Parts: sequence; structure tokens; C-alpha cells
Amino acid sequence: MKKIKFGIVGCGRIAQRHAKHISKLGELVSVCDIVFSKAQTLAKEYSAKAYQNVNEMLEKESNIDVISICSPNGLHATHSIASLNSGFHVLCEKPMALSSHDCGKMIKASEKNNKRLFAIKQNRFNPPVSAVKKLIDNGSLGKIYSIQLTCFWNRNEDYYKDSWKGSIEMDGGTLYTQFSHFIDLIIWMFGDIKEVNGFKNNFNHSKSVKFEDTGVVSLKFYSGSLGTINFTINSFNKNMEGSLTIIAEKGTIKIGGQYLNELEYQEIKNLKIENLPEGNKANNYGTYIGSMSNHGEVYKNLIDVINNNAVISTSSFEGLKTVEAIEKIYKFLV
Repeated sequence: MKKIKFGIVGCGRIAQRHAKHISKLGELVSVCDIVFSKAQTLAKEYSAKAYQNVNEMLEKESNIDVISICSPNGLHATHSIASLNSGFHVLCEKPMALSSHDCGKMIKASEKNNKRLFAIKQNRFNPPVSAVKKLIDNGSLGKIYSIQLTCFWNRNEDYYKDSWKGSIEMDGGTLYTQFSHFIDLIIWMFGDIKEVNGFKNNFNHSKSVKFEDTGVVSLKFYSGSLGTINFTINSFNKNMEGSLTIIAEKGTIKIGGQYLNELEYQEIKNLKIENLPEGNKANNYGTYIGSMSNHGEVYKNLIDVINNNAVISTSSFEGLKTVEAIEKIYKFLV
């Protein structure tokens, strides 16, 4: 099997997670960050070459197979399109972009250059999530009546200090940066959203965030199912909960924990979910905790797709659907 060679654009905290998995499954050749010291630090750890200019790296590192985009949200489209046009496959961190229009341009660049564009959707690999998804798909739960998505996390002022996070142009909003993986899951599991209503407010981050820190959303899916999303980054001191409750014709289920990592409740007709693997721990970034660390599964699939033409687990079109859903939600929040 060919050893896949990678480059990373953006050397912040999430890039360290990518580099770790790349080193286990492939080879990290080069890294790039506008803050050159960050690129140098990451490059030194993995014996890679450091760059400060993206275009220079794309021009000089022609032996790379895949560029992993770990830059700020607002630069995902620019960096992905440049990488695709330079002849590389691309793995783009969430969100795929900050507009469906930019997602469309990324997909066109992928098709024009005959290169793969992979989207990060690692929460799909959480053991309770994948188990419940199978039950939905095979009809074991019958008709889905309603769902409740709860995202109660903490992001303090230090998280936003001296950072691109918190700006409309680079961050985009709480649903893009903190909870896009959660939005992806409800689209993946229950289908497209037809109608949205809701409210948003910034209660506690007015100095650091140019958008909401709290929202309450009601949804109607095209399937007829109803849903609610209750999200905040104001959970006191630490993350409290990331959960999904499903009320269905043949069962009631709650996937909970801090990041959809535990099967907290199940009452299902004629069956029981048992013997779930423990799953991975959350991404720990020191001052805050992220989602379950499943990037390794994403990279395994990427390598299998490139080497063996396997089925892609999370395509660019699914990345687009998540952004479209977030756009629709924000359009109707007041």
C-alpha cells in the first residue's frame, strides 16, 4: 500500500491532532502557518519542512498527496481551492466553509481538477451515534416523532483572546465553530430541515464575540419529524452536556455525555443496544475540551479511498449540506 504524504495548512491546536494521526498512518512532509514560529514548532516535532506562505508550499512540495486544511474557518475555501488547483487532494476541517456559495466553489475546483475533497465529520464515528444510526436506517425505531439536540459547552474569554475566533469573518458563529458536528449529525440521521424558528442572544461574551453565545431553535424536517436545538457556550466553568434525544414509534433513546459519547437511555421494542466499544476520549486543548477524538477514523478512510478507491465516508457534498443547514438556522434566528 502506498504511503500517503501530507501537508498541513494552519498550525493551531487542531493541526496538532491532525499531525499525530498523519504520523501514524502516513507521512507529514510540510506544514504552513502565517505565524512562522508555529509552523517551525510543528515541523520540528515531525521532521517536516516549515513554510510561512501557502502558495510557496503548494509550488515547492509537488510530492505531497493530500493537503489538510486546519486554518481559520474563513480561510477554508481559499486554501482548499488553491490546494485543489495545485493538484492535491484536500481534507478540510469543519466547517467546510462559511457559506454554501464557497462550498460550491470548492466542489467545482475538486471536480475540475479530478481531486478528492474530504470533509471532517468525526462525530459520526462515536460508538453510540453509529449504533443508533444503524437502527434508524434499518427501521428498528419506526417513524421518528421528535428529536432534541442539547449543546451546553463552555468557552471562556481566554479561548477568544488574541484569536480569529469570535469574528464574523473568520469564525462565523457558534454553530459553525462549536456545534457544526452536531448539526451534521441531525441532518445525517433525520434528513433535511424544512422550517426553522428560534431566538439567539449574546449574554456573556459581548467583549470577545461578535455573534450569539446562546440559541434556542425549533425545527421541522421534510420527513415530518419535529426537533429542537438548545445551545450555549455559557455552561459554567466547563462543558456540561452534548446530547441527542430521539422519541420514535418503537423506541426512545438518549445519547449523552459531554460530547455524544455515552448511551444514557434506551427503551426500544424487542431489542437492546449492547457491548458498545468505549470510544475515544475528547480532544483536550488545555483550556477547553472539544468533541470525541475520531480523526484517526477519518484518515483511515481517506487513505483507503486514495489507495483502494473505497467509498468516502464524508464527502464534500455532506460538508455542503451542513453549511446549508447552519445558514438556514441563522436566517430565522432573531
